[in-house]
Amino acid sequence: MTDGASTTLIVSGLAGAGRSTALKALEDLGYEAVDNLPLTLLPTLLRREADPERPLAVGIDARSRAFEPDRLIAAIEAQRSDARTRLKLVYLDCDDDVLVKRFTETRRRHPLAVDRPIADGIGSERRLLSPLRDSADHVIDTTLLSSNDLRRLLAGHFDPARARRLLISILSFSFRRGLPREADLVFDVRFLRNPYYDETLRPLTGRDPAVRAHVESDPHFALFFMQVTDLLLGLLPRYQAEGKSYLTIAFGCTGGRHRSIAISDAVGERLVASGWLADVRHRDTLVPERLELPTNNREPVV
Repeated sequence: MTDGASTTLIVSGLAGAGRSTALKALEDLGYEAVDNLPLTLLPTLLRREADPERPLAVGIDARSRAFEPDRLIAAIEAQRSDARTRLKLVYLDCDDDVLVKRFTETRRRHPLAVDRPIADGIGSERRLLSPLRDSADHVIDTTLLSSNDLRRLLAGHFDPARARRLLISILSFSFRRGLPREADLVFDVRFLRNPYYDETLRPLTGRDPAVRAHVESDPHFALFFMQVTDLLLGLLPRYQAEGKSYLTIAFGCTGGRHRSIAISDAVGERLVASGWLADVRHRDTLVPERLELPTNNREPVV
Protein backbone atom coordinates (compact mmCIF):
# COMPACT_ATOMS: atom_id res chain seq x y z
CA MET A 1 0.00 0.00 0.00
CA THR A 2 1.27 3.45 -0.81
CA ASP A 3 -1.02 5.88 1.03
CA GLY A 4 0.35 5.21 4.54
CA ALA A 5 -2.89 3.69 5.81
CA SER A 6 -2.83 0.33 7.57
CA THR A 7 -5.15 -2.41 6.34
CA THR A 8 -7.48 -4.27 8.70
CA LEU A 9 -9.92 -7.01 7.70
CA ILE A 10 -12.69 -8.16 10.02
CA VAL A 11 -13.52 -11.73 8.96
CA SER A 12 -16.90 -13.03 10.09
CA GLY A 13 -19.79 -15.14 8.86
CA LEU A 14 -21.55 -18.42 9.43
CA ALA A 15 -19.85 -21.25 11.30
CA GLY A 16 -18.58 -23.74 8.74
CA ALA A 17 -18.49 -21.19 5.91
CA GLY A 18 -14.69 -20.99 5.83
CA ARG A 19 -13.46 -18.50 8.42
CA SER A 20 -10.53 -20.66 9.55
CA THR A 21 -9.48 -21.30 5.96
CA ALA A 22 -9.76 -17.58 5.19
CA LEU A 23 -7.60 -16.54 8.15
CA LYS A 24 -4.93 -19.07 7.22
CA ALA A 25 -4.94 -17.81 3.65
CA LEU A 26 -4.63 -14.19 4.79
CA GLU A 27 -1.81 -15.13 7.13
CA ASP A 28 0.00 -16.68 4.15
CA LEU A 29 -0.44 -13.34 2.36
CA GLY A 30 1.40 -11.54 5.18
CA TYR A 31 -1.47 -10.53 7.44
CA GLU A 32 -1.18 -10.76 11.20
CA ALA A 33 -4.12 -13.03 12.01
CA VAL A 34 -6.04 -12.87 15.29
CA ASP A 35 -8.88 -15.33 15.83
CA ASN A 36 -11.70 -15.62 18.38
CA LEU A 37 -11.03 -12.14 19.72
CA PRO A 38 -13.45 -11.11 22.50
CA LEU A 39 -15.53 -8.26 21.16
CA THR A 40 -14.64 -6.07 24.15
CA LEU A 41 -10.98 -6.11 23.05
CA LEU A 42 -11.63 -5.15 19.44
CA PRO A 43 -11.56 -1.34 19.88
CA THR A 44 -8.19 -1.56 21.64
CA LEU A 45 -6.76 -3.75 18.88
CA LEU A 46 -8.09 -1.46 16.15
CA ARG A 47 -6.49 1.56 17.81
CA ARG A 48 -3.05 -0.02 17.53
CA GLU A 49 -0.32 2.09 16.00
CA ALA A 50 -0.83 2.10 12.24
CA ASP A 51 1.55 -0.29 10.44
CA PRO A 52 1.13 -0.13 6.66
CA GLU A 53 3.66 -2.93 6.22
CA ARG A 54 1.79 -5.47 8.38
CA PRO A 55 -1.93 -5.68 7.64
CA LEU A 56 -4.23 -7.24 10.23
CA ALA A 57 -6.98 -9.86 9.89
CA VAL A 58 -9.33 -10.37 12.84
CA GLY A 59 -11.70 -13.33 13.05
CA ILE A 60 -14.92 -12.67 14.96
CA ASP A 61 -18.22 -14.53 14.81
CA ALA A 62 -21.03 -15.80 17.01
CA ARG A 63 -18.58 -17.96 19.00
CA SER A 64 -16.55 -14.95 20.12
CA ARG A 65 -16.96 -13.87 23.74
CA ALA A 66 -19.47 -11.03 24.31
CA PHE A 67 -20.47 -11.15 20.64
CA GLU A 68 -23.23 -8.76 19.58
CA PRO A 69 -23.64 -7.85 15.90
CA ASP A 70 -24.74 -4.28 16.61
CA ARG A 71 -21.72 -3.63 18.83
CA LEU A 72 -19.39 -5.05 16.21
CA ILE A 73 -20.93 -2.89 13.50
CA ALA A 74 -20.63 0.19 15.72
CA ALA A 75 -16.95 -0.54 16.42
CA ILE A 76 -16.26 -0.96 12.70
CA GLU A 77 -18.05 2.27 11.77
CA ALA A 78 -16.16 4.20 14.46
CA GLN A 79 -12.84 2.92 13.14
CA ARG A 80 -13.68 3.74 9.53
CA SER A 81 -13.53 7.44 10.40
CA ASP A 82 -9.80 7.07 11.16
CA ALA A 83 -7.86 8.03 8.03
CA ARG A 84 -4.88 5.99 9.21
CA THR A 85 -6.74 2.71 8.79
CA ARG A 86 -8.28 1.03 5.77
CA LEU A 87 -10.87 -1.32 7.29
CA LYS A 88 -13.09 -3.84 5.52
CA LEU A 89 -15.68 -6.29 6.81
CA VAL A 90 -15.57 -9.67 5.03
CA TYR A 91 -18.58 -11.93 5.54
CA LEU A 92 -18.47 -15.64 4.61
CA ASP A 93 -21.81 -17.19 3.66
CA CYS A 94 -22.91 -20.65 2.53
CA ASP A 95 -26.10 -22.56 1.73
CA ASP A 96 -27.72 -24.39 4.65
CA ASP A 97 -27.55 -27.86 3.11
CA VAL A 98 -23.82 -27.53 2.42
CA LEU A 99 -23.21 -26.31 5.97
CA VAL A 100 -25.09 -29.32 7.35
CA LYS A 101 -22.97 -31.60 5.18
CA ARG A 102 -19.74 -29.98 6.37
CA PHE A 103 -20.67 -30.31 10.03
CA THR A 104 -21.79 -33.91 9.51
CA GLU A 105 -18.63 -34.91 7.64
CA THR A 106 -16.34 -33.37 10.25
CA ARG A 107 -18.53 -34.64 13.15
CA ARG A 108 -18.57 -31.19 14.68
CA ARG A 109 -21.43 -29.73 16.66
CA HIS A 110 -22.84 -26.40 15.66
CA PRO A 111 -21.88 -23.81 18.32
CA LEU A 112 -25.47 -22.55 18.60
CA ALA A 113 -27.07 -26.01 18.65
CA VAL A 114 -25.03 -28.18 20.97
CA ASP A 115 -28.02 -30.30 21.97
CA ARG A 116 -30.27 -29.65 18.96
CA PRO A 117 -30.19 -30.50 15.23
CA ILE A 118 -27.48 -28.73 13.21
CA ALA A 119 -30.11 -27.06 11.02
CA ASP A 120 -31.57 -25.31 14.07
CA GLY A 121 -28.21 -23.79 14.93
CA ILE A 122 -27.64 -22.65 11.35
CA GLY A 123 -31.03 -20.95 11.26
CA SER A 124 -30.44 -19.19 14.57
CA GLU A 125 -27.01 -18.02 13.53
CA ARG A 126 -28.21 -16.78 10.14
CA ARG A 127 -30.85 -14.64 11.84
CA LEU A 128 -28.37 -13.36 14.42
CA LEU A 129 -25.79 -12.37 11.81
CA SER A 130 -28.12 -10.85 9.21
CA PRO A 131 -27.28 -7.23 10.21
CA LEU A 132 -23.59 -8.06 9.89
CA ARG A 133 -24.08 -9.50 6.42
CA ASP A 134 -25.98 -6.40 5.35
CA SER A 135 -23.10 -4.20 6.55
CA ALA A 136 -20.30 -6.21 4.93
CA ASP A 137 -17.96 -4.71 2.34
CA HIS A 138 -17.44 -8.15 0.80
CA VAL A 139 -19.80 -11.14 0.96
CA ILE A 140 -18.15 -14.36 -0.22
CA ASP A 141 -20.40 -17.36 -0.76
CA THR A 142 -18.36 -20.54 -0.28
CA THR A 143 -21.11 -23.00 -1.23
CA LEU A 144 -19.38 -24.10 -4.45
CA LEU A 145 -15.83 -23.08 -3.51
CA SER A 146 -12.95 -25.38 -2.65
CA SER A 147 -10.36 -24.16 -0.19
CA ASN A 148 -8.14 -23.38 -3.17
CA ASP A 149 -10.88 -21.25 -4.75
CA LEU A 150 -11.39 -19.35 -1.50
CA ARG A 151 -7.68 -18.65 -1.19
CA ARG A 152 -7.63 -17.42 -4.78
CA LEU A 153 -10.51 -15.02 -4.17
CA LEU A 154 -8.93 -13.65 -1.01
CA ALA A 155 -5.58 -13.19 -2.74
CA GLY A 156 -7.32 -11.38 -5.58
CA HIS A 157 -9.09 -9.00 -3.25
CA PHE A 158 -6.61 -8.51 -0.43
CA ASP A 159 -3.04 -9.45 -1.39
CA PRO A 160 -1.02 -6.41 -0.18
CA ALA A 161 1.79 -7.21 -2.63
CA ARG A 162 -0.37 -6.40 -5.65
CA ALA A 163 -0.35 -2.67 -4.98
CA ARG A 164 -4.01 -2.09 -5.87
CA ARG A 165 -3.72 -3.30 -9.47
CA LEU A 166 -6.88 -4.89 -10.83
CA LEU A 167 -6.64 -8.67 -11.19
CA ILE A 168 -9.11 -10.31 -13.56
CA SER A 169 -10.26 -13.91 -13.23
CA ILE A 170 -11.99 -15.39 -16.26
CA LEU A 171 -14.08 -18.45 -15.48
CA SER A 172 -15.79 -21.00 -17.73
CA PHE A 173 -18.70 -22.96 -16.27
CA SER A 174 -21.65 -25.24 -16.98
CA PHE A 175 -25.16 -23.87 -16.49
CA ARG A 176 -26.16 -27.39 -15.41
CA ARG A 177 -24.05 -26.95 -12.26
CA GLY A 178 -25.32 -23.47 -11.50
CA LEU A 179 -24.05 -19.93 -11.80
CA PRO A 180 -20.67 -19.19 -10.20
CA ARG A 181 -21.58 -17.09 -7.19
CA GLU A 182 -18.28 -15.25 -7.17
CA ALA A 183 -18.87 -13.88 -10.69
CA ASP A 184 -19.20 -10.12 -11.17
CA LEU A 185 -20.13 -10.40 -14.87
CA VAL A 186 -21.76 -13.42 -16.55
CA PHE A 187 -22.08 -14.10 -20.28
CA ASP A 188 -24.16 -16.91 -21.79
CA VAL A 189 -22.50 -18.44 -24.89
CA ARG A 190 -25.05 -21.20 -25.49
CA PHE A 191 -26.14 -19.43 -28.69
CA LEU A 192 -22.92 -20.59 -30.38
CA ARG A 193 -22.82 -23.83 -32.39
CA ASN A 194 -22.24 -26.73 -29.98
CA PRO A 195 -19.21 -28.99 -30.69
CA TYR A 196 -20.86 -31.68 -28.57
CA TYR A 197 -22.94 -32.75 -31.57
CA ASP A 198 -19.81 -33.49 -33.60
CA GLU A 199 -18.74 -37.01 -32.59
CA THR A 200 -15.07 -36.28 -33.32
CA LEU A 201 -15.09 -33.18 -31.09
CA ARG A 202 -17.32 -34.45 -28.27
CA PRO A 203 -14.56 -36.11 -26.20
CA LEU A 204 -12.29 -33.05 -26.51
CA THR A 205 -12.46 -29.74 -24.65
CA GLY A 206 -12.46 -26.12 -25.71
CA ARG A 207 -8.69 -26.00 -25.24
CA ASP A 208 -8.19 -28.35 -28.18
CA PRO A 209 -7.39 -26.39 -31.37
CA ALA A 210 -10.03 -28.31 -33.35
CA VAL A 211 -12.77 -27.41 -30.88
CA ARG A 212 -11.70 -23.80 -30.68
CA ALA A 213 -11.63 -23.55 -34.49
CA HIS A 214 -15.13 -25.03 -34.59
CA VAL A 215 -16.42 -22.48 -32.08
CA GLU A 216 -14.72 -19.56 -33.80
CA SER A 217 -16.14 -20.62 -37.19
CA ASP A 218 -19.66 -19.95 -35.96
CA PRO A 219 -20.92 -16.91 -37.94
CA HIS A 220 -22.02 -15.22 -34.70
CA PHE A 221 -18.70 -15.67 -32.88
CA ALA A 222 -16.67 -12.81 -34.36
CA LEU A 223 -19.21 -10.07 -33.62
CA PHE A 224 -19.85 -11.39 -30.10
CA PHE A 225 -16.15 -11.66 -29.31
CA MET A 226 -15.43 -8.16 -30.60
CA GLN A 227 -18.32 -6.57 -28.72
CA VAL A 228 -17.61 -8.35 -25.43
CA THR A 229 -13.88 -7.63 -25.42
CA ASP A 230 -14.44 -4.02 -26.46
CA LEU A 231 -16.98 -3.69 -23.64
CA LEU A 232 -14.57 -5.18 -21.10
CA LEU A 233 -11.63 -3.06 -22.23
CA GLY A 234 -13.82 -0.01 -21.80
CA LEU A 235 -15.10 -1.05 -18.35
CA LEU A 236 -11.87 -2.30 -16.76
CA PRO A 237 -10.26 1.13 -16.34
CA ARG A 238 -13.44 2.36 -14.66
CA TYR A 239 -13.50 -0.60 -12.24
CA GLN A 240 -9.85 0.04 -11.40
CA ALA A 241 -10.43 3.78 -10.93
CA GLU A 242 -13.21 2.98 -8.45
CA GLY A 243 -10.77 0.92 -6.38
CA LYS A 244 -11.94 -2.56 -7.33
CA SER A 245 -9.04 -4.99 -6.94
CA TYR A 246 -10.49 -8.26 -8.24
CA LEU A 247 -13.02 -8.93 -11.00
CA THR A 248 -14.46 -12.30 -12.01
CA ILE A 249 -15.88 -12.61 -15.54
CA ALA A 250 -17.73 -15.86 -16.26
CA PHE A 251 -18.69 -17.49 -19.57
CA GLY A 252 -21.19 -20.35 -19.44
CA CYS A 253 -22.44 -23.02 -21.80
CA THR A 254 -24.51 -26.16 -21.35
CA GLY A 255 -21.82 -28.63 -20.30
CA GLY A 256 -18.94 -26.31 -19.52
CA ARG A 257 -16.48 -28.27 -21.69
CA HIS A 258 -16.44 -26.73 -25.16
CA ARG A 259 -17.84 -23.28 -26.00
CA SER A 260 -17.33 -21.63 -22.61
CA ILE A 261 -13.73 -22.87 -22.39
CA ALA A 262 -12.84 -21.77 -25.91
CA ILE A 263 -14.21 -18.27 -25.50
CA SER A 264 -12.80 -17.86 -21.97
CA ASP A 265 -9.33 -18.63 -23.30
CA ALA A 266 -9.79 -16.28 -26.24
CA VAL A 267 -11.00 -13.40 -24.05
CA GLY A 268 -8.20 -14.00 -21.57
CA GLU A 269 -5.61 -13.84 -24.32
CA ARG A 270 -6.93 -10.52 -25.59
CA LEU A 271 -7.03 -8.95 -22.13
CA VAL A 272 -3.48 -10.07 -21.38
CA ALA A 273 -2.33 -8.77 -24.77
CA SER A 274 -3.92 -5.44 -23.82
CA GLY A 275 -1.82 -5.23 -20.65
CA TRP A 276 -4.24 -6.50 -17.99
CA LEU A 277 -3.49 -9.08 -15.30
CA ALA A 278 -5.77 -12.00 -16.05
CA ASP A 279 -5.94 -15.72 -15.36
CA VAL A 280 -8.36 -18.26 -16.83
CA ARG A 281 -10.00 -21.05 -14.85
CA HIS A 282 -12.31 -23.83 -16.02
CA ARG A 283 -14.67 -24.76 -13.21
CA ASP A 284 -16.49 -27.76 -14.62
CA THR A 285 -13.84 -29.78 -16.41
CA LEU A 286 -10.77 -31.74 -15.37
CA VAL A 287 -8.52 -29.60 -17.59
CA PRO A 288 -5.65 -28.27 -15.40
CA GLU A 289 -5.97 -24.65 -14.44
CA ARG A 290 -3.54 -22.11 -15.84
CA LEU A 291 -2.87 -20.65 -12.41
CA GLU A 292 -2.10 -23.17 -9.68
CA LEU A 293 -1.69 -22.17 -6.04
CA PRO A 294 0.46 -24.38 -3.80
CA THR A 295 -2.45 -25.75 -1.81
CA ASN A 296 -4.40 -28.98 -1.61
CA ASN A 297 -7.56 -28.50 -3.63
CA ARG A 298 -9.27 -31.27 -1.64
CA GLU A 299 -8.76 -29.54 1.67
CA PRO A 300 -12.19 -28.76 3.11
CA VAL A 301 -13.44 -25.24 3.61
CA VAL A 302 -13.88 -24.77 7.38
